[in-house]
Amino acid sequence: MKYKSLKHRLSVTLASTIFTMLLLPMIHNNISAQPLQTVPIVDIQQYAGKWYEIASFPQFFQKGCHCTSAEYTMSDKGFVIVENRCNKDSVHGKESYIKGKAFVQAGSGNAKLKVQFFWPFRAKYWIIDLASDYSYAVVSHPNRKYLWILSRTPQMDDTIYQQILSRLQSKGFDLTKLQKTIQL
Repeated sequence: MKYKSLKHRLSVTLASTIFTMLLLPMIHNNISAQPLQTVPIVDIQQYAGKWYEIASFPQFFQKGCHCTSAEYTMSDKGFVIVENRCNKDSVHGKESYIKGKAFVQAGSGNAKLKVQFFWPFRAKYWIIDLASDYSYAVVSHPNRKYLWILSRTPQMDDTIYQQILSRLQSKGFDLTKLQKTIQL
């Protein structure tokens, strides 16, 4: 009788383990299949200024970058001037610089922009997390293949960073792709 009971418990445990293994990917796929939400509203004047990249999903156009930063300035023509900088191959490497424009998407509360570095191509730039004091921001694309965690300072408090990661995970981001950016 004990053998049958043990055998039954093992089969129930095995069945629940298999069920969990099959169910977890479906739950993750369901979360990441949900449309990505932006913050409700962004004050572009307050968002303007210098931001330091704390972490990102590596992109080919940022290969070898260290000390990455972005500076946003309002133009008198209604768009945002975007200036991205990094040091190539080391923290003391040669500075790489690119200038572009960002255009606010109407009706988005200023949380959705389109960034253009090379005409006529524009990329979606969605602000999906933002500190109430504008001390940090998280930017992505609706396909979740791009991700940048930005801060007004080159270093971010680890508690805040972990809270951001927790929110990103709940939004369906694969955080195994996230790499911290080396800053001085």
